[in-house]
Amino acid sequence: MRAYSLLVVGGCGWLGSLVLPHLAQDHDVTVLDLRPPSLPVSGVAYHEGDVRDFDLVTGLAFGADSLVYLATGAQDGWGTPHTIRQHFDAGVTGLHLALTAAHGAGVSHAVYASSMSVHRRTVAGTDRPATGDQLARFPDESAQPDARDFYGLAKRLGEEVCRAASDEWGMDTVCLRLSLPTPDHEWPRRGTIVEQLVSTAASDVASAVEAAVRYRGHGFDAFAISGDSAGRVMNLDRAKRLLGWTPRPR
Repeated sequence: MRAYSLLVVGGCGWLGSLVLPHLAQDHDVTVLDLRPPSLPVSGVAYHEGDVRDFDLVTGLAFGADSLVYLATGAQDGWGTPHTIRQHFDAGVTGLHLALTAAHGAGVSHAVYASSMSVHRRTVAGTDRPATGDQLARFPDESAQPDARDFYGLAKRLGEEVCRAASDEWGMDTVCLRLSLPTPDHEWPRRGTIVEQLVSTAASDVASAVEAAVRYRGHGFDAFAISGDSAGRVMNLDRAKRLLGWTPRPR
């Protein structure tokens, strides 16, 4: 398989630390992050900087085959004004600037780490949110995202930024609606039955990103990605059919 040159924004965060070692095995990877890596991956070129530095992103994007956008806000202080602002800054403003810079540098493909949190999970036949171990199904990709909380809303708006890039520039933008990425040695994640079902092993998340990098010529698209291989609460058929991706069986 052909190796790609990838510009990964946010490669030193939680998600980046899970997928970067896998991506770097087959691709030439350049990382832009606000902070240096805690555990550098061999062969990866790291650059410390802000995604809002337009000239920096443009320069790093020249020659890249794809922009892989993993940046998000912090988990600490969840729900505080500071954290909410971080999530919107990274997931909307930063994403828009990165896509614009990448387009200017000639990049025509991007992968965005979205979330199944773009959907509210409701009790069947009602508008009541499902909680805990209620095994209400998540909507599939045909449903319009409807999240109202700050995190889900930021991810929804990020997907709209990607859609706009596809509509305006003909850029391929692939949104992966991830579900509780978890280190392989801790998978499946402990917690409620639903959390155990949808938690996704890091290597499966990485293979989904890999499949998205190779998914080209389709404009904007979004895929549900989770570890629910049996499909108890989530339908993964579309990712299997179009991306050729399935999670490891339980």
